Amino acid sequence: MSSLLIRNGRIIDPSQSLDEITDLLIDQGKIIAIGPDATTATDVTQEIDATGLIVAPGLIDIHVQLREPGFEEDETIETGTAAAIAGGFTSIACLPNTLPVTDTQAQVQFIQQKARQADNCHVFAIACVSKNREGQELAEMGILTQAGAVAFSDAPKPLQKTDLFRRALEYSRMFDVPILDHPEMPELSQSGIMHSGAISMVLGLSGIHPDSEELATGRDLRLAETTGARLHLMDISTEGSVELIRRAKGRGVNVTSEVCIANLLLTDEVMRTFDSNYKVNPPLRSQAHIDACIAGLQDGTIDVITSGHAPRASEKKMTELDRAPFGMSQLEITLGLAITNLVTPGHLDFPTLIAKLATNPARALKLDKGTLAIGADADITLIDPEAAWEVDPTTFKSLSTNTPFSGMPLTGRASTVIVGGIVKHQR
Repeated sequence: MSSLLIRNGRIIDPSQSLDEITDLLIDQGKIIAIGPDATTATDVTQEIDATGLIVAPGLIDIHVQLREPGFEEDETIETGTAAAIAGGFTSIACLPNTLPVTDTQAQVQFIQQKARQADNCHVFAIACVSKNREGQELAEMGILTQAGAVAFSDAPKPLQKTDLFRRALEYSRMFDVPILDHPEMPELSQSGIMHSGAISMVLGLSGIHPDSEELATGRDLRLAETTGARLHLMDISTEGSVELIRRAKGRGVNVTSEVCIANLLLTDEVMRTFDSNYKVNPPLRSQAHIDACIAGLQDGTIDVITSGHAPRASEKKMTELDRAPFGMSQLEITLGLAITNLVTPGHLDFPTLIAKLATNPARALKLDKGTLAIGADADITLIDPEAAWEVDPTTFKSLSTNTPFSGMPLTGRASTVIVGGIVKHQR
């Protein structure tokens, strides 16, 4: 394997509180030097001039639906990982909502094998909490952990049965893996299409009330507190949930949380278009909820930004709003959306954004990733913060183009993506 020298880049690594313009040297798939030791290296076989670019730990998305097996019309592991690389992600964790679901050792191994064959980015399997994702009986968590599952979740289904959830948390402590929950009380959200509020009333559409999320969030936090287990709350979208998590962290509860990029940008006003590409769960809420989520990112209450990548074939989305599935295809545009809408307006700086997209996702799942430390795997994303481009779904590597952002001008994107010391994508 050849050596690679990245010159003159702005190296930002929140795991080391590093932010400086210098050089970085890769050899045999590992980071071996930063700074003067890299600059003076000899026998370098490849160089990248990173002048004007940000050199960051490889981005990590821990909320991705790859849809294979069972729903290959939406996405495959090959196309989903190609989309991840195009978006700047060197590692992704995939949800278990496939057919069959990821509740056996064989299914975990299937994902791993397909990811190796695709040879794009790292793929980590999130296995089911319950057998067949039915919420009735615990899956074989020990066997699944041994097979390589890094976390457990029934998402995008919520974990409804409190006794099952508590037992899952207790078992998860034995294996030191987190439980990921999509907090939702189905009795308050069934048949809901959009955020419950003034806009849903005007449009005559059934709503998903913030109480649905906040009641589940409160329950989940209480169980995490009493069991001492690792909890990761997915899909946070409401002001009340942010405040509950903030207070829980203040009490020392072992919890991390995430927000999907769309829930930081779009309000429920867009539902006036009746465009099913805006139909997501959690729903797009009011500006007050967006502001609360941004504040949560700023003060550390919310640890992670995810794509919430939920690809759906166009024929599934091109139907009545109440029948269309939830979801957006987001892997390839998340970084650009975040830079344009969070960094450029001054809500976040680049070190904080990279923490939310790389360092913290790795910590949440205890992945040996998300750092540029000496000896670490050379998973690196080079970001051009000034690149101007326009969202064009026809160029997506993903099989699905279900995005409402088509035609939107963005600033900032991944220019080079390196996985294990090998350049996998370059613009």
